[in-house]
Amino acid sequence: QVHLVESGGGLVHPGGSLRLSCAASGSIFRVYAMGWYRQAPGQRRELVALTTSDGQTNFADSVKGRFTVSRDNAKNAVYLQMNSLIPGDTAVCYCNADIAETDTADSRNYWGRGTQVTVST
Repeated sequence: QVHLVESGGGLVHPGGSLRLSCAASGSIFRVYAMGWYRQAPGQRRELVALTTSDGQTNFADSVKGRFTVSRDNAKNAVYLQMNSLIPGDTAVCYCNADIAETDTADSRNYWGRGTQVTVST
């Protein structure tokens, strides 16, 4: 089995910063794309940032210039640095990854349980 565990959420004032971390553990042969999604109350889950195994990145338009995503392939980890946070960034943030458990298995998509990010005065 594979598990994704997020950390780093919390309450921050507008204009502040947070850094989210996510580590994959378990039976892992190879990790492909890793990224972050978020879901605000009453809203659909949306992509925030994605990074491929060769370092390409993709961001939601709403976070471009404010958020960066990085990964540590040796640790099977992905990070989201969030700067200049606004109340509209308030959401539960979920880690997501495509992982193959063996050299012959197809990759599967995994989700973490989520971490709350609240931006408020």
